[in-house]
Amino acid sequence: MRPAHLSTILDKEFLGALQGSHTPVMLWGPPGVGKSQIVAQVGLRHNAPVIDIRLSQMEPSDLRGIPFREKDMVEWAIPSMLPDEERHGPLGILFLDEITSAAPSVSAAAYQLILDRRLGNYRVPDGWAIFAAGNRQGDRGVTYTMPAPLANRFSHFEVDLNLDDWVAWAYKHHLDERIIGFLRFRPEQLFNFDPAHNPAAFPTPRSWEFAHRALQKFSDSPALLLGTLQACVGPAAGIELKAFVDSLDQMPDLDAILRGEDIKAPKEVDLQYAVASSLVGRAIRAKNTPEAHLIYGHILNYAKAFPLKEMGVMLVSDMLRAVGDDIFGIPEFAQWAQSIGDILLYD
Repeated sequence: MRPAHLSTILDKEFLGALQGSHTPVMLWGPPGVGKSQIVAQVGLRHNAPVIDIRLSQMEPSDLRGIPFREKDMVEWAIPSMLPDEERHGPLGILFLDEITSAAPSVSAAAYQLILDRRLGNYRVPDGWAIFAAGNRQGDRGVTYTMPAPLANRFSHFEVDLNLDDWVAWAYKHHLDERIIGFLRFRPEQLFNFDPAHNPAAFPTPRSWEFAHRALQKFSDSPALLLGTLQACVGPAAGIELKAFVDSLDQMPDLDAILRGEDIKAPKEVDLQYAVASSLVGRAIRAKNTPEAHLIYGHILNYAKAFPLKEMGVMLVSDMLRAVGDDIFGIPEFAQWAQSIGDILLYD
């Protein structure tokens, strides 16, 4: 399932914890596709704490607690990491990450916590949702087969990559527009992992974020840039990205486009993707400024200049996701919509 849809499901499951309708959710997926980030973003949207427990690093007693003598009885000291309404608040997310990497004895200790929301005398507060995530067995990670009793305590969703969702996330988090343009041009490189070869570095949403950091740090060091990009996303993708970045010297004048001057679109497809991603970035930076609608209008006019109408549709679709419905009220939007004929604009 695409990340945008999973986010909606997790939002409803979070709210369901208060309403008594919550079902624990298990997210499956290969490394680097953003499972943990999807959960973290749910917490941010609801201003709720996320307690991230890595079961792969624990012993069974770490969950159950430590026994101590109280008169003639044995009591259990509850681990401080578990949600507590007084210390952590009435609402939150208990996130059991790397659950498929946990030893069977540890995952068995989590059975009661996940289904019954308790461990011995400890109870998970009513407003806390329980989410988990892990890699699949074919992903070459350290994984165990999830026991059937544990699997039956979750609803299960597989995280599928979706380029549009990733692009929307990348613009929101200010990733380098050159990487966005490159992945629009080469979408198959968003995730390219072959478990049979088990490479050290390979393209994933996570490693493209690393490549973004490398571009910020090493763009002024040409001798180092290729090596640092390859260290993030692997040899082949690193070479392709470096070649793409080097070709951007031939891009048209973006400032002239934003001034409304008549600038032709480049013939090269890779440059068209780069221009489109850069213009969306300019639209984001113009948001909430006095010149925003003027800039949006010039970008919408330029969207008609691309030889392929689909390129203009991609530009306007990305801009709509990034800046919102304001562009619908701009006269240039209606003009652009008429120009694309029977091509459908959708979110």
